[in-house]
Amino acid sequence: MPKSTTRHPRMRPSIRGAGFTLIEVMIVVAIVGVLAAIALPNYSDYVKRGKIVEATSALSEVRTRYEQWFLDNRKYSGACAQFKLDGTWPTPKSFTIACPTETDKTYTATATGVAANGMTGFSYSIDQDNVKKSTITAPGWSGPPGNCWTTRKDGTCG
Repeated sequence: MPKSTTRHPRMRPSIRGAGFTLIEVMIVVAIVGVLAAIALPNYSDYVKRGKIVEATSALSEVRTRYEQWFLDNRKYSGACAQFKLDGTWPTPKSFTIACPTETDKTYTATATGVAANGMTGFSYSIDQDNVKKSTITAPGWSGPPGNCWTTRKDGTCG
């Protein structure tokens, strides 16, 4: 005689198949899209701010080297060429450091953004009087309110 199996009354076989409906999937896709639209631009700005710190740190290092050179030689001229020769010139990945003007009593060091690293439109400089300047032409970024290094998208200085 076959044994009869008894089931609990609440354990009925499911009529619906297991899985997600199209509506549920579309809701998840919409939520992920909204999150991505908010997060990606913020992350991009965060990465740029990190690269800006790289440039300003390099310029601070250049200023320190110039002042040491001045103490040793009583002039600024010749320092840039010597730094590049002896390998002590800072080389950040996202900026090019240069010294376009250099006399016995003055110098200007600049950091210009490298386009291949997404830093087009960013330029920073420092001189013998420790005057820091920013030139920002990147879309969505504001220029500085005065003589300082802009480190944020709204133009504030750090």
